[in-house]
Amino acid sequence: MLPRLSPARRGLIVTALGSSLTVSWASSYYIPAVLAVPMAEDLGLSPVWVFGAFSMAMVVSAMVGPWAGARIDGAGGRGVLMLSNLIFASGLALLAMAQSPLALFAGWAIIGLGMGIGLYEAGFATLAGIYGKDARGPITGITLIAGFASTVGWPLSGLMLATWGWREACIGWALIHLFVALPLNAWLPKGTETQVRQSAPVEDGPPPSRMALGLLAFVFAATWFNSTAMAAHLPGLLQAAGASTAVAIAAGALIGPAQVAARVLEFGLLRRFHPLISTRAAAAAHPMAAVALVTFGGPAAYAFALLHGAGNGILTIAKGTLPLALFGAAGYGRRIGWLNAPARILQAAAPLIFGAALTAWGLSAIWLTAGIGLASLGALMMLKRS
Repeated sequence: MLPRLSPARRGLIVTALGSSLTVSWASSYYIPAVLAVPMAEDLGLSPVWVFGAFSMAMVVSAMVGPWAGARIDGAGGRGVLMLSNLIFASGLALLAMAQSPLALFAGWAIIGLGMGIGLYEAGFATLAGIYGKDARGPITGITLIAGFASTVGWPLSGLMLATWGWREACIGWALIHLFVALPLNAWLPKGTETQVRQSAPVEDGPPPSRMALGLLAFVFAATWFNSTAMAAHLPGLLQAAGASTAVAIAAGALIGPAQVAARVLEFGLLRRFHPLISTRAAAAAHPMAAVALVTFGGPAAYAFALLHGAGNGILTIAKGTLPLALFGAAGYGRRIGWLNAPARILQAAAPLIFGAALTAWGLSAIWLTAGIGLASLGALMMLKRS
């Protein structure tokens, strides 16, 4: 029997966790876009070094993700999420004090540890521990809130940078972790209520096959690759298609609203369907957008951004809801840790790989991500509903 939480209580849990995850995303994944250049200039380095350290952080996060998931399965997510806030704050403080490349990489390594135990996967596993198989709605809810991490993070980082400097901006984010995100996570239920309150053992079915796990891991890796490649190179890609700089930037600004709109659709209409159906439709969005961009050129820039953003918005939710629907709640945290580990590693390499393709092939580089998107759609078609 699942814990009986009132709708108001459920809403507060989703709001608290979504808000704390917004801080975690904004202070890790989204700070290089604003702080990398001043950070590098102050240390006498090329920005490539900062982005290299950030890529290393994502590899670290991939390594610790399975451990974090297993820990959440056994002891609940509250403690792990609170620990992530302390780790994030420590890594940001070390960055603020860095005077050498070694300290820079050490700071980002610690932040990578925080990313491995404090981003979406940990949030999804925490909700699975609280709500069991009914976690689909709450999972969608936290992605709706944390989907605004860049909207909040980039301006706030820029404001702190302009007012004080990049070191003080890192300290500012560390303090936000300690005085905002940490109390929010401390307020959450422990996250093991589902297991404690079961009146009888629940059988989730036979263990998932290695083929099913492999297919889903490939889907997540493909999704993260395309998402990160577009995040890093979308303006350049749209300009290669013939769009002006102003149009490319304006189209890129539609990605966030498109993601949120798609998540609202998932929260409402699409929740009536199995997650596999909405995930297949979302996987088809980027290849369709690529065909439109190649066919119509610059005038299709807005359509490309809307289609890609909408698909990416639902695919982000699928990283939490699809393993839950296909394989059940038992061992969920550890499972999504392993499923997302290859994705984190490919995510670290995506900007470099797609950037090289864009330089060499121009607009034709879009066929690389379109092909990857079609391959992920094929893998999803091979998966069967539980």
